[in-house]
Amino acid sequence: MSEKDTISIHLVREALLQSCTAGDASDEVLRKVSIDPALLELFEARVPATHYARLWRLLARRTGDEFFGMDPRKLKSGSLAFLCRSSMAQPTVATALESGLNFLSLMLERMPAQLVRQQSLAEIVLLEDDPQPRRAFTYFTYWMIVHGVACWLAGRRIPILAIELRCPRPDFCHDYEVMFSENLRFDRPRTRMIFSADCLDLPIKRNAEELKRFLAHAPANILVKYRDPQSLASRIKQDLRHLSAEHWPETDTLAQRLCMSASTLRRRLAEEGQTYQGLKDSVRKELAIAWLAEPSISFAEIAMRLGFADASSFYKAFRKWSGSNPGHYRSLILNEAS
Repeated sequence: MSEKDTISIHLVREALLQSCTAGDASDEVLRKVSIDPALLELFEARVPATHYARLWRLLARRTGDEFFGMDPRKLKSGSLAFLCRSSMAQPTVATALESGLNFLSLMLERMPAQLVRQQSLAEIVLLEDDPQPRRAFTYFTYWMIVHGVACWLAGRRIPILAIELRCPRPDFCHDYEVMFSENLRFDRPRTRMIFSADCLDLPIKRNAEELKRFLAHAPANILVKYRDPQSLASRIKQDLRHLSAEHWPETDTLAQRLCMSASTLRRRLAEEGQTYQGLKDSVRKELAIAWLAEPSISFAEIAMRLGFADASSFYKAFRKWSGSNPGHYRSLILNEAS
Protein backbone atom coordinates (compact mmCIF):
# COMPACT_ATOMS: atom_id res chain seq x y z
CA MET A 1 0.00 0.00 0.00
CA SER A 2 1.41 3.40 -0.98
CA GLU A 3 1.86 5.91 1.83
CA LYS A 4 0.35 8.43 -0.55
CA ASP A 5 -3.17 7.22 0.21
CA THR A 6 -2.78 6.28 3.87
CA ILE A 7 -2.68 7.87 7.29
CA SER A 8 -1.00 6.85 10.52
CA ILE A 9 -2.64 4.56 13.04
CA HIS A 10 -1.90 7.33 15.57
CA LEU A 11 -4.77 9.38 14.12
CA VAL A 12 -7.07 6.37 14.44
CA ARG A 13 -6.20 6.12 18.16
CA GLU A 14 -6.85 9.85 18.58
CA ALA A 15 -10.22 9.62 16.85
CA LEU A 16 -11.29 6.81 19.17
CA LEU A 17 -10.02 8.51 22.33
CA GLN A 18 -13.14 10.49 23.25
CA SER A 19 -15.72 9.16 20.84
CA CYS A 20 -15.60 5.42 21.57
CA THR A 21 -14.93 3.39 24.72
CA ALA A 22 -11.86 1.19 24.65
CA GLY A 23 -11.97 -2.58 24.33
CA ASP A 24 -14.68 -4.54 22.58
CA ALA A 25 -16.61 -1.40 21.56
CA SER A 26 -13.69 0.15 19.70
CA ASP A 27 -12.71 -3.22 18.18
CA GLU A 28 -16.24 -3.62 16.82
CA VAL A 29 -16.17 -0.11 15.33
CA LEU A 30 -12.80 -0.68 13.67
CA ARG A 31 -13.85 -3.99 12.14
CA LYS A 32 -16.94 -2.33 10.65
CA VAL A 33 -14.67 0.06 8.72
CA SER A 34 -12.17 -2.67 7.74
CA ILE A 35 -9.41 -1.62 10.14
CA ASP A 36 -7.74 -4.48 12.02
CA PRO A 37 -7.81 -3.60 15.78
CA ALA A 38 -4.39 -5.29 16.12
CA LEU A 39 -2.89 -2.36 14.19
CA LEU A 40 -3.49 -0.11 17.21
CA GLU A 41 -0.51 -1.78 18.88
CA LEU A 42 1.86 -1.16 15.95
CA PHE A 43 3.67 2.20 16.04
CA GLU A 44 4.42 2.36 12.31
CA ALA A 45 1.07 1.01 11.06
CA ARG A 46 -0.88 2.92 8.43
CA VAL A 47 -4.43 2.54 7.16
CA PRO A 48 -6.12 3.64 3.91
CA ALA A 49 -7.48 7.17 4.05
CA THR A 50 -10.81 5.86 2.82
CA HIS A 51 -11.04 3.52 5.83
CA TYR A 52 -10.31 6.40 8.20
CA ALA A 53 -13.03 8.41 6.45
CA ARG A 54 -15.46 5.54 7.05
CA LEU A 55 -14.46 5.57 10.72
CA TRP A 56 -15.16 9.30 10.89
CA ARG A 57 -18.60 8.90 9.34
CA LEU A 58 -19.48 5.91 11.52
CA LEU A 59 -18.46 7.68 14.74
CA ALA A 60 -20.34 10.80 13.62
CA ARG A 61 -23.53 8.81 13.08
CA ARG A 62 -23.25 6.94 16.37
CA THR A 63 -22.42 9.97 18.50
CA GLY A 64 -24.16 12.67 16.47
CA ASP A 65 -20.85 14.56 16.44
CA GLU A 66 -18.53 15.22 13.48
CA PHE A 67 -15.81 16.54 15.82
CA PHE A 68 -15.06 13.30 17.72
CA GLY A 69 -16.55 14.57 20.98
CA MET A 70 -13.72 17.08 21.45
CA ASP A 71 -15.90 20.06 22.35
CA PRO A 72 -18.65 20.44 25.01
CA ARG A 73 -21.04 21.14 22.13
CA LYS A 74 -21.51 18.56 19.44
CA LEU A 75 -20.70 19.39 15.84
CA LYS A 76 -23.90 17.69 14.79
CA SER A 77 -24.09 15.35 11.82
CA GLY A 78 -24.69 17.40 8.69
CA SER A 79 -22.56 20.32 9.90
CA LEU A 80 -19.90 19.80 7.24
CA ALA A 81 -22.56 19.75 4.54
CA PHE A 82 -24.15 22.94 5.89
CA LEU A 83 -20.73 24.61 6.17
CA CYS A 84 -19.98 23.86 2.52
CA ARG A 85 -23.43 24.84 1.28
CA SER A 86 -23.49 28.18 3.08
CA SER A 87 -19.88 29.04 2.23
CA MET A 88 -20.23 28.32 -1.49
CA ALA A 89 -22.99 30.95 -1.66
CA GLN A 90 -20.37 33.63 -0.92
CA PRO A 91 -18.58 35.53 -3.71
CA THR A 92 -14.97 35.10 -2.55
CA VAL A 93 -12.82 32.86 -0.36
CA ALA A 94 -12.57 35.71 2.18
CA THR A 95 -16.31 36.02 2.72
CA ALA A 96 -16.70 32.24 2.60
CA LEU A 97 -14.10 31.82 5.35
CA GLU A 98 -15.75 34.48 7.47
CA SER A 99 -19.12 32.77 7.04
CA GLY A 100 -17.69 29.34 7.80
CA LEU A 101 -15.73 30.51 10.83
CA ASN A 102 -18.80 32.24 12.23
CA PHE A 103 -20.77 29.02 11.84
CA LEU A 104 -18.10 26.91 13.56
CA SER A 105 -17.77 29.51 16.33
CA LEU A 106 -21.49 29.15 17.02
CA MET A 107 -21.39 25.37 16.90
CA LEU A 108 -18.26 24.80 18.98
CA GLU A 109 -18.12 26.31 22.46
CA ARG A 110 -14.35 26.44 22.98
CA MET A 111 -13.03 27.20 19.51
CA PRO A 112 -14.18 30.63 18.35
CA ALA A 113 -12.10 31.86 15.42
CA GLN A 114 -11.40 35.04 13.50
CA LEU A 115 -9.99 35.80 10.06
CA VAL A 116 -7.42 38.62 10.12
CA ARG A 117 -5.88 40.24 7.03
CA GLN A 118 -2.63 42.18 7.48
CA GLN A 119 -1.33 43.60 4.21
CA SER A 120 -0.16 40.62 2.13
CA LEU A 121 -0.62 38.02 4.86
CA ALA A 122 -3.74 36.47 6.36
CA GLU A 123 -4.24 34.42 9.48
CA ILE A 124 -7.05 32.46 11.08
CA VAL A 125 -6.74 32.82 14.85
CA LEU A 126 -8.48 30.70 17.47
CA LEU A 127 -9.73 33.03 20.22
CA GLU A 128 -9.43 30.64 23.15
CA ASP A 129 -10.08 31.80 26.71
CA ASP A 130 -9.26 28.47 28.37
CA PRO A 131 -5.76 28.58 29.94
CA GLN A 132 -5.38 24.86 29.21
CA PRO A 133 -4.62 24.19 25.52
CA ARG A 134 -6.43 21.48 23.60
CA ARG A 135 -4.56 18.43 22.38
CA ALA A 136 -2.84 18.63 18.98
CA PHE A 137 -5.35 16.28 17.31
CA THR A 138 -8.19 18.65 18.23
CA TYR A 139 -6.48 21.63 16.64
CA PHE A 140 -5.44 19.75 13.51
CA THR A 141 -8.93 18.29 13.03
CA TYR A 142 -10.28 21.84 13.12
CA TRP A 143 -7.65 23.03 10.62
CA MET A 144 -8.38 20.05 8.39
CA ILE A 145 -12.04 21.02 8.14
CA VAL A 146 -11.41 24.74 7.60
CA HIS A 147 -8.47 24.40 5.23
CA GLY A 148 -9.98 21.47 3.32
CA VAL A 149 -13.24 23.29 2.64
CA ALA A 150 -11.38 26.51 1.71
CA CYS A 151 -9.25 24.61 -0.84
CA TRP A 152 -12.36 23.05 -2.37
CA LEU A 153 -14.06 26.43 -2.60
CA ALA A 154 -10.98 28.00 -4.20
CA GLY A 155 -10.56 25.11 -6.62
CA ARG A 156 -6.91 24.70 -5.67
CA ARG A 157 -4.71 24.05 -2.68
CA ILE A 158 -4.12 27.12 -0.50
CA PRO A 159 -0.46 26.96 0.63
CA ILE A 160 0.04 27.32 4.37
CA LEU A 161 3.06 29.36 5.42
CA ALA A 162 2.94 28.32 9.09
CA ILE A 163 0.74 26.88 11.82
CA GLU A 164 1.30 27.81 15.46
CA LEU A 165 -0.32 25.89 18.30
CA ARG A 166 -0.65 26.46 22.04
CA CYS A 167 -0.17 22.79 22.83
CA PRO A 168 3.13 20.91 23.21
CA ARG A 169 4.51 19.03 20.23
CA PRO A 170 2.93 15.54 20.10
CA ASP A 171 5.03 12.40 19.84
CA PHE A 172 3.91 11.90 16.25
CA CYS A 173 3.88 14.82 13.80
CA HIS A 174 4.71 13.40 10.38
CA ASP A 175 1.15 13.28 9.02
CA TYR A 176 0.41 16.80 10.24
CA GLU A 177 3.52 18.13 8.48
CA VAL A 178 2.45 16.46 5.23
CA MET A 179 -1.19 17.54 5.50
CA PHE A 180 -0.51 21.15 6.34
CA SER A 181 3.04 22.49 6.47
CA GLU A 182 6.49 21.49 7.63
CA ASN A 183 6.55 24.80 9.52
CA LEU A 184 4.61 23.76 12.65
CA ARG A 185 5.42 25.59 15.88
CA PHE A 186 4.25 24.41 19.28
CA ASP A 187 3.97 25.94 22.77
CA ARG A 188 3.05 29.29 21.22
CA PRO A 189 0.92 32.01 22.89
CA ARG A 190 -1.99 31.38 20.51
CA THR A 191 -3.15 28.97 17.83
CA ARG A 192 -3.27 30.28 14.27
CA MET A 193 -2.78 29.41 10.61
CA ILE A 194 -0.87 31.85 8.38
CA PHE A 195 -1.14 32.02 4.58
CA SER A 196 -0.86 34.50 1.72
CA ALA A 197 -3.72 37.00 1.65
CA ASP A 198 -4.06 36.91 -2.13
CA CYS A 199 -5.93 33.60 -1.73
CA LEU A 200 -8.75 35.52 -0.05
CA ASP A 201 -9.66 37.31 -3.27
CA LEU A 202 -10.20 34.13 -5.27
CA PRO A 203 -13.77 33.85 -6.61
CA ILE A 204 -16.02 30.92 -5.70
CA LYS A 205 -17.69 29.14 -8.58
CA ARG A 206 -19.14 25.93 -7.17
CA ASN A 207 -22.51 24.45 -8.05
CA ALA A 208 -24.92 21.98 -6.47
CA GLU A 209 -23.61 19.02 -8.50
CA GLU A 210 -20.02 19.72 -7.44
CA LEU A 211 -21.14 19.99 -3.83
CA LYS A 212 -22.91 16.63 -4.09
CA ARG A 213 -19.74 14.96 -5.43
CA PHE A 214 -17.56 16.65 -2.81
CA LEU A 215 -19.75 15.54 0.10
CA ALA A 216 -20.02 12.00 -1.30
CA HIS A 217 -16.26 11.57 -0.86
CA ALA A 218 -15.83 13.66 2.30
CA PRO A 219 -13.93 13.60 4.52
CA ALA A 220 -11.45 11.36 2.63
CA ASN A 221 -10.99 14.01 -0.05
CA ILE A 222 -10.03 16.69 2.48
CA LEU A 223 -8.39 14.39 4.99
CA VAL A 224 -4.98 14.03 3.39
CA LYS A 225 -3.33 15.36 0.27
CA TYR A 226 -0.14 13.35 0.50
CA ARG A 227 2.85 13.75 -1.70
CA ASP A 228 4.46 10.41 -2.46
CA PRO A 229 7.56 10.11 -0.22
CA GLN A 230 9.07 7.69 -2.77
CA SER A 231 8.69 10.10 -5.70
CA LEU A 232 11.79 11.41 -7.43
CA ALA A 233 10.90 14.99 -6.50
CA SER A 234 10.58 14.11 -2.81
CA ARG A 235 13.91 12.31 -2.78
CA ILE A 236 15.63 15.26 -4.45
CA LYS A 237 14.11 17.71 -1.96
CA GLN A 238 15.22 15.54 0.92
CA ASP A 239 18.80 15.56 -0.41
CA LEU A 240 18.73 19.34 -0.91
CA ARG A 241 17.64 19.88 2.69
CA HIS A 242 20.80 18.15 3.91
CA LEU A 243 23.16 20.28 1.79
CA SER A 244 24.05 23.95 2.06
CA ALA A 245 22.68 25.87 -0.94
CA GLU A 246 26.17 26.57 -2.27
CA HIS A 247 26.67 22.82 -2.67
CA TRP A 248 23.40 22.12 -4.49
CA PRO A 249 24.29 20.32 -7.74
CA GLU A 250 23.52 21.60 -11.22
CA THR A 251 21.07 19.59 -13.31
CA ASP A 252 23.76 17.61 -15.16
CA THR A 253 25.61 16.73 -11.95
CA LEU A 254 22.38 15.71 -10.21
CA ALA A 255 21.41 13.52 -13.17
CA GLN A 256 24.80 11.78 -13.02
CA ARG A 257 24.37 11.10 -9.29
CA LEU A 258 20.96 9.59 -10.02
CA CYS A 259 22.43 7.46 -12.83
CA MET A 260 20.31 9.00 -15.57
CA SER A 261 20.65 11.58 -18.32
CA ALA A 262 19.70 15.21 -17.77
CA SER A 263 16.85 14.86 -20.29
CA THR A 264 15.51 11.79 -18.44
CA LEU A 265 15.68 13.72 -15.14
CA ARG A 266 13.69 16.60 -16.62
CA ARG A 267 11.16 14.21 -18.15
CA ARG A 268 10.60 12.26 -14.93
CA LEU A 269 10.20 15.43 -12.90
CA ALA A 270 7.76 16.79 -15.50
CA GLU A 271 5.71 13.59 -15.14
CA GLU A 272 5.37 14.47 -11.44
CA GLY A 273 4.47 18.08 -12.30
CA GLN A 274 7.82 19.39 -11.07
CA THR A 275 11.01 21.09 -12.26
CA TYR A 276 14.42 21.06 -10.61
CA GLN A 277 14.35 24.85 -10.23
CA GLY A 278 10.92 24.61 -8.64
CA LEU A 279 12.20 22.03 -6.15
CA LYS A 280 15.12 24.28 -5.20
CA ASP A 281 12.76 27.23 -4.73
CA SER A 282 10.45 25.07 -2.60
CA VAL A 283 13.28 24.04 -0.27
CA ARG A 284 14.57 27.62 -0.08
CA LYS A 285 11.09 28.77 0.92
CA GLU A 286 10.80 26.08 3.63
CA LEU A 287 14.18 27.04 5.09
CA ALA A 288 13.51 30.77 4.85
CA ILE A 289 10.20 30.47 6.72
CA ALA A 290 11.87 28.44 9.46
CA TRP A 291 14.77 30.86 9.86
CA LEU A 292 12.56 33.95 9.81
CA ALA A 293 10.96 32.61 12.98
CA GLU A 294 14.38 32.95 14.68
CA PRO A 295 14.97 36.66 15.46
CA SER A 296 18.71 36.11 15.99
CA ILE A 297 19.24 35.26 12.30
CA SER A 298 19.56 38.39 10.17
CA PHE A 299 18.10 38.77 6.69
CA ALA A 300 21.62 38.99 5.27
CA GLU A 301 22.58 35.70 6.91
CA ILE A 302 19.42 34.00 5.64
CA ALA A 303 20.19 35.27 2.13
CA MET A 304 23.73 33.89 2.39
CA ARG A 305 22.57 30.52 3.71
CA LEU A 306 20.08 30.21 0.84
CA GLY A 307 22.68 31.03 -1.78
CA PHE A 308 21.45 34.50 -2.77
CA ALA A 309 23.90 37.18 -3.84
CA ASP A 310 22.51 39.67 -1.33
CA ALA A 311 19.57 40.44 0.95
CA SER A 312 17.78 42.34 -1.82
CA SER A 313 17.67 39.22 -4.01
CA PHE A 314 16.29 37.25 -1.07
CA TYR A 315 13.59 39.90 -0.51
CA LYS A 316 12.43 39.66 -4.14
CA ALA A 317 12.38 35.87 -4.07
CA PHE A 318 10.47 35.69 -0.78
CA ARG A 319 7.82 38.07 -2.07
CA LYS A 320 7.42 35.84 -5.12
CA TRP A 321 7.08 32.72 -2.94
CA SER A 322 4.76 34.03 -0.25
CA GLY A 323 3.26 37.32 -1.39
CA SER A 324 4.85 39.03 1.61
CA ASN A 325 8.18 40.67 2.33
CA PRO A 326 10.41 38.93 4.91
CA GLY A 327 10.16 41.77 7.43
CA HIS A 328 6.37 41.70 7.50
CA TYR A 329 6.32 37.93 7.78
CA ARG A 330 8.86 37.98 10.64
CA SER A 331 6.91 40.67 12.52
CA LEU A 332 3.71 38.63 12.23
CA ILE A 333 5.26 35.32 13.22
CA LEU A 334 6.97 36.94 16.22
CA ASN A 335 3.73 38.64 17.36
CA GLU A 336 5.15 42.10 16.71
CA ALA A 337 2.66 43.16 14.06
CA SER A 338 0.03 45.60 15.25
